[in-house]
Amino acid sequence: MRDLVRIAFAAAVAAAVTACSGPAASAGSHAQPIPASYYLALGDSLSQGVQPDATGASVETQQGYPDQLYAALRPHHPGLRLVKLGCPGETTSTMIHGGICRYPGGSQLAAAVAFLRAHRGHMLLTTVDIGANDLEDCGSQPNLIKILACFVTNAPGAVSRLTTIVARLRAAAGPSVRMVGMSYYLPALAEWRDGSSAQAIARLSERLEAGYNDLLEHVFAGYNAKVANVFGAFDTGDFGDQVTLPGIGRVPRNVALLCRWTWECTAPPRGPNQHPNEAGYGVIARAFLQAAGLR
Repeated sequence: MRDLVRIAFAAAVAAAVTACSGPAASAGSHAQPIPASYYLALGDSLSQGVQPDATGASVETQQGYPDQLYAALRPHHPGLRLVKLGCPGETTSTMIHGGICRYPGGSQLAAAVAFLRAHRGHMLLTTVDIGANDLEDCGSQPNLIKILACFVTNAPGAVSRLTTIVARLRAAAGPSVRMVGMSYYLPALAEWRDGSSAQAIARLSERLEAGYNDLLEHVFAGYNAKVANVFGAFDTGDFGDQVTLPGIGRVPRNVALLCRWTWECTAPPRGPNQHPNEAGYGVIARAFLQAAGLR
């Protein structure tokens, strides 16, 4: 059903664009139509604002970072329209080839390229979050050696496919369209609460995540795209400052912020769930806004 709604929404957007191409005011009217512009949000579950519901099921919401970013931009861009093409569970591979969500053209990338080509000259912003799910299994590995091996095995392919994705988006959008990717926070930090061995895993995962984010940022920079520093906004590397969390106790600042801004430290049935809550999505939206240079 979600896929059918997404396809129907895409059709509705196309119909609206067609309608906007006709006369906007009756004869004799002096009102000037507000030109349409577009914010295209691409990626995985984060781009659809996924959160757990009361039963623990992950569902799409209207509280994601694209929704909050759009709300911040629209007062200054009254003709702005938000188009969300993201797919929960999407990886760099499925974004290119399809396989999870259904799109005209067969994949999210094909649909995005078609949209960008059709709306050249009218794009205000394109955001992209993709690559986190490619390393999803690494955080669940049982020891440090297997976590490291997982990153070494999976990261190069993800970076290569991201290069393909960003290259095709840039070619379709043109050289001047604002495009912003993102670095990632680290859900595995929540394991810090489970003792010394888990804390060693959290520290290693943070170093690997920092390296992976550096690779993603390098790809975006190669195609004149900025990067929202979500890794930094969550203070992911700060193991030093201690914070007291009710019901949890003293933890490093990065762990505290992860628990505060995601559902990862929440008790069942809603948690643990790695997705941000509304406040966490707000943090991500502000990081995108700053990277985009828009107010």
